[in-house]
Amino acid sequence: MFLFISGPEILFILFIVVMVFGADKIPEIARGLGKGMQQLRNATNDIKSEIQKSAEKQGIDTGFTDDINNEINKVKDDIDDLTGSVKRQL
Repeated sequence: MFLFISGPEILFILFIVVMVFGADKIPEIARGLGKGMQQLRNATNDIKSEIQKSAEKQGIDTGFTDDINNEINKVKDDIDDLTGSVKRQL
């Protein structure tokens, strides 16, 4: 489920991208997007680690975040199980 976009809509978007930028520019665009996403991910991880270090230095218990993440993952799994059965029935 990618933002409620189906196959034909993705193909149409790709067609427009090829028409606007040309087939030879697409690898460069994809590479640039990949690098940008990697930099964003690295910056996010750096910020998370700095917050974690600062909280530990201040004596704040951050163990509850693991519990919250586990609960969120359980809910995601339950939703995936539910939507998976619905998708199979369609």
